[in-house]
Amino acid sequence: MSQSRPRSGAAAALALTAALTLSACQSNDLPGASALAGDDPTATASEKAPALRLVSSVEKGATDVPVDRELSVEAKGGSIDSVAVSSPAGKIPGQVQADGARWVATGRLEPGTAYTMKTVARKADGTQVSRTARFRTQDLTLDEQTYPSVAPLAGETVGVGMPVIVTFDLPVTDKAAFEKHMDVTSSPSQPGAWHWISDTEAHWRPKSYWKAGADVHVDIDVNSVPAGHGIYGQESRELDFHVGDAHVYRVNAQTHQLQVFSNGKLLRTLPTTTGKPGFTTRSGVKVIIEKFPVKRMNSETVGIPADSSEAYDIDDVQWAMRVTYSGEFIHAAPWSVASQGHANVSHGCTGLSTADAGWLYAMSRRGDVVEYTGTDKPMTLTNGYGDWNESFQQYRQGSALS
Repeated sequence: MSQSRPRSGAAAALALTAALTLSACQSNDLPGASALAGDDPTATASEKAPALRLVSSVEKGATDVPVDRELSVEAKGGSIDSVAVSSPAGKIPGQVQADGARWVATGRLEPGTAYTMKTVARKADGTQVSRTARFRTQDLTLDEQTYPSVAPLAGETVGVGMPVIVTFDLPVTDKAAFEKHMDVTSSPSQPGAWHWISDTEAHWRPKSYWKAGADVHVDIDVNSVPAGHGIYGQESRELDFHVGDAHVYRVNAQTHQLQVFSNGKLLRTLPTTTGKPGFTTRSGVKVIIEKFPVKRMNSETVGIPADSSEAYDIDDVQWAMRVTYSGEFIHAAPWSVASQGHANVSHGCTGLSTADAGWLYAMSRRGDVVEYTGTDKPMTLTNGYGDWNESFQQYRQGSALS
């Protein structure tokens, strides 16, 4: 058995069966393929004719079947009634095609797993026969399997700017193969696109901000899908999340104001301060990444050494909401209240009074949008949830299927 994390749901697909003989697709005369478990050596002449042969994509008794093998069985000189594939990992679903001559699996195989397949077929004269065959899939180590982590979390309520983020613990080089099995749907429906940030991270965003109240379904069906260079998807992930009210905050670094909109209505305008010269706050669309009721802020984490005149180390900054990976937050800054609404004096963060910061923090959630204007320093795609800083036409060029 392979070393793997517990997998969700049955994965696999297979096919092997028989009638009078069973052969793999690559050969019509496999050694030993004519004697399947269940054959009756005492069958009468009428039962042996007309000839029925089952051609499978997996050889009888195979012990190293690739997990990405597409499983099928085809009846030559007859038809297939049913194919049942089972294993300790569960059953593999499949369908008999409309002409009755072919069965195709709709699931995929698990690594290091023994499978039993029972085929019920019918000869041209109507005689029904049943055959059983067994095989085993290849073993895979954890170094040969990539695991997908997904954000948002199942059941989470997020803001209208939240992208779907899939992070893989090993590189995906065959991105097109994976992306064909990665779907995001919503109610109400919105068009969108995948964008690969790197070999280990893919984002999906709608064309415009999510509609408030939308329900979103994410299906990352990559179990046993080849990722390239001998790596396969380790597990499929499926979850639902909800989009809350449309919170869009607009920060103008020139007027030193933060406007708070909810579902298109202006609730309040808050005086603020942003980055001073040399520490300019980025302009563009940012999204709240995470929230902290209290957070230590140390200048060394953003490249300002402890012996600098600009150094700081504050243990208890309240109501902090991260908007960039590089260290920009919206937070309470009681030390700069006199400058809020009048001047930019911070090291890049957006400072508010403690009361205003607490009020905004209480209504905010991950995925809420913060639109910044008034500086010549641009926000970038990868510095946080920067997905909205490209036009949709540009963004969808990051899809492996574009």
